[in-house]
Amino acid sequence: QRRVYRTTTHVPQELGQIMDSETFEKSRLYQLDKSTFSFWSGLYSEVEGTMILLCGGIPFLWKLSGQISGRAGFGPEYEIVQSLVFLLLATLFSAVTGLPWSLYNTFVIEEKHGFNQQTLGFFFKDAVKKFVVTQCILLPVTSLLLYIIKIGGDYFFIYAWLFTLVVSLVLVTIYADYIAPLFDKFIPLPEGELKQQIETMAKSIDFPLTKVYVVEGSKRSSHSNAYFYGFFKNKRIVLFDTLLEDYSALNKEPAEGEDGENEETKSKTKNKKQGCKNEEVLAVLGHELGHWKLGHTVKNIIISQMNSFLCFFLFAVLIGQKELFAAFGFYDTQPTLIGLMIIFQFIFSPYNEVLSFCLTVLSRRFEFQADAFAKELGKAKDLYSALIKLNKDNLGFPVSDWIFSMWHYSHPPLLERLQALKDAKQE
Repeated sequence: QRRVYRTTTHVPQELGQIMDSETFEKSRLYQLDKSTFSFWSGLYSEVEGTMILLCGGIPFLWKLSGQISGRAGFGPEYEIVQSLVFLLLATLFSAVTGLPWSLYNTFVIEEKHGFNQQTLGFFFKDAVKKFVVTQCILLPVTSLLLYIIKIGGDYFFIYAWLFTLVVSLVLVTIYADYIAPLFDKFIPLPEGELKQQIETMAKSIDFPLTKVYVVEGSKRSSHSNAYFYGFFKNKRIVLFDTLLEDYSALNKEPAEGEDGENEETKSKTKNKKQGCKNEEVLAVLGHELGHWKLGHTVKNIIISQMNSFLCFFLFAVLIGQKELFAAFGFYDTQPTLIGLMIIFQFIFSPYNEVLSFCLTVLSRRFEFQADAFAKELGKAKDLYSALIKLNKDNLGFPVSDWIFSMWHYSHPPLLERLQALKDAKQE
């Protein structure tokens, strides 16, 4: 794929009417930089993980956790307390070692190509907030899971799976209402033509829409997105302001007297309008609602939970194997949390790669089906133009190596999606 980025320096003939040479070159250089960053950050991650294993980093951290919890008055019999200290230290280590990479990605690569909208202060405030919120969720959930495994008897894997199912459904339900607003400002889409058109389209396919929000994604990045969430008869649609031509802060000129920067975010004037017109936004939403109407969301949840149950069952089979713990430096103790880490992170690694590929293939199939659904709604022409605009706004490179795209792309390449829409568009 890197060879494709390096050698494809001119717009291919089939892309001539879709992308101008300037945007093509910008997207090529952006993806080349991202590819280089991905290689080095991935290499570092592999080296770090290997060194941790070879140098006994996991048993060392477990022993340190025991010493810390011991000083707080919790002896070895309080395994769950020691596990939580271990988890806190491990996530803190991961956050610290990952920080330079995140800084480089945000303030060098994304900044260089015009996507970063954050200041350094906002970035660090955001990082601390994310870490705290993650711990507030992760630590209680982990402690309850470990407790269920401890008291669950022979069928603990069933109770553990049911618990994780409930937790995942609760998090999906509360995320956009209570967690996401801690990081971004959500405002109801103002009354007007767009809101009316969205409600009309939702009603036409019996989508139980209750609210439409616009989120200030432009505070963080100029990339665009849209999604829906909620269960049963309580669905909401969320639109990033960067998706909407009329609402994107990036399309607005700074007020007179402003220097283009405030204490949290940067305001960058762009030469070209960003975002989609109302008809194109409706086409994108028609695609997203197609996922709901065709049952893709439910199918993904079912597949995810079947996989989760299988993993917990295999965990129950393997957890008694002392050789597994010994291989990772645990000769005298077999902590449940360490067992979860060894089995889920290392033993299942080959299986997870195969599963990931299968889910990627399925995801591409779902994307084509959702495009076809939008086409049936009469949105083919607008979706066609929206996909081109979004590709340009996000500097997506439309040429890809077929093996690379088959393995990595959860969405079909742009040309394949446009070709599928082309006949209906011409009609």
